[in-house]
Amino acid sequence: MIRLLSSCCIALILTVATTASGQEATAPKKTAPTPPPVIDPINAAMQTFVEQGKISGAVTLVGHRGKIVHLGAVGLADIETQKEMRPFTMFSIASMTKPITATAIMILQDEGKLSVDDKVSKYIPAYKDLKLKDGSAPSREITIRDAITHTSGLAGDQLFDGSLAEAVDQLAERPLAFEPGTKWQYSPGLNVAGRIVEIVSGQSFQAFLQERIFEPGTMTSTTFFPDEKQQRRIATLYGPGEEGQSLQAVANRISNPAEVKAPNPSGGLFATARDMFRFYQMVLNRGKFRKQQVVSEDAVTQMTSPQTGDLETGFTPGNCWGLGWCIVREPQGVTEMLSPGTFGHGGAFGTQGWVDPKTQTIYVLMIQRTKMGNSDGSDIRKAFQQAASESLGL
Repeated sequence: MIRLLSSCCIALILTVATTASGQEATAPKKTAPTPPPVIDPINAAMQTFVEQGKISGAVTLVGHRGKIVHLGAVGLADIETQKEMRPFTMFSIASMTKPITATAIMILQDEGKLSVDDKVSKYIPAYKDLKLKDGSAPSREITIRDAITHTSGLAGDQLFDGSLAEAVDQLAERPLAFEPGTKWQYSPGLNVAGRIVEIVSGQSFQAFLQERIFEPGTMTSTTFFPDEKQQRRIATLYGPGEEGQSLQAVANRISNPAEVKAPNPSGGLFATARDMFRFYQMVLNRGKFRKQQVVSEDAVTQMTSPQTGDLETGFTPGNCWGLGWCIVREPQGVTEMLSPGTFGHGGAFGTQGWVDPKTQTIYVLMIQRTKMGNSDGSDIRKAFQQAASESLGL
C-alpha cells in the first residue's frame, strides 16, 4: 500500500532534485544592519567644533534607561588621509582607565583577597618606609583606599617606561607630597593599585581585566595592546597648529600603540564608545552585565559614594571623589545638566564618560585633542551633555 507524501516531503524532494540538477537554490537575502540611532542636535553641536577647527572629529554616545539612544560620528579620524570618523573608531581614553582599575580592585575585595583599607606595604614592602619631603616619616602608612582616591600623597608622573612592577617600585622612592588622607591631589596611585591586582591575582593586569571585566562585558575593542587591525581604527591625536588656527598631529607615547611597553592602570587603555557604554551600564546595573555579576552591588555603592569628606577634589567645582570615580556633588557650570550623584571620569585627550543614576543616562564623548586646557571643563563636553539632556527632555 502506497502512502501519500505530505506537502513538506514533496517540497524537500523538489529542492534536492533542483540542486542536484545543477541549479542553485535561491539564497535568502541578507538584511542590511540597522544603523545606530542618531540625535541630530548632538551631531550638529559636535560638527560646529569640527568646523571651528577645535577637533578633527568626534564620536558621541548617549544611553538612556539601558538602551543606546544616540551613537553619532562627525568629522575625521585622520585629517591627512581624510579617514572618516566612524562609530567603531577606537580612542586612547587615558584616565578614563582609572575607574576600570578601581573596579578590578573591588572584584578582588569581593572575593576576600584584599581590602581597600589594607596598607599598600602588605603587598609591596617598599611602601612601608615612605618619607615626606622633609625626610620625616608620615603619621601612618598609605592604604589602597588612599591610592585610588588620590589622597595618598604619592606624586609625580603617571607615565613610565619598562614594566609596571619597576614603575611602582620607583614610585616608592619619591617623597610623599603630604600626609596621607589630608589632601586630594591627582596622582599615579592607580598604578600602585594595578600592580596590587597583579600580585594578588597572579595574572598580568591586562589578563585580569580581559578575563574579569572585558570578556563578561563583551568589551571586544578595549585593550592596552591594540593589534594591527585595531590600530587602523585608532583616531589620530591632534593639537593646536600655528597660532591656534589649525590642527596638527601630535606624537604621544600614551596614544601611540608602538610606544606601549606595559599596561598603564592610570591611563593606558584604548576603547570604543560602545565598549565604554557597556562598562558604564554594568556599573549602573549595580555591577551586573546581563546575567553575570561582575562586581558586587556593595562594591558599586562604595565606588560611587563620596569617600573624600570635605576635601576639595577634581578639576571642576562641586565634585568629590569615590573609589576611582569622580562624583558630581553639586552640579554647576559644565555639570549643571547632570543630577547630584552623577559619577564618571575624563581623559587627558578630551574623552569623557559620565553616568547619571537618577535619570539613568550615560554620556560618552570620544575625541582626540591635546593642549586644550582642562578637558573636564571643556566647552565641547558641556555642549554635548547639554544637547543630549535637552533632546531627552531631562
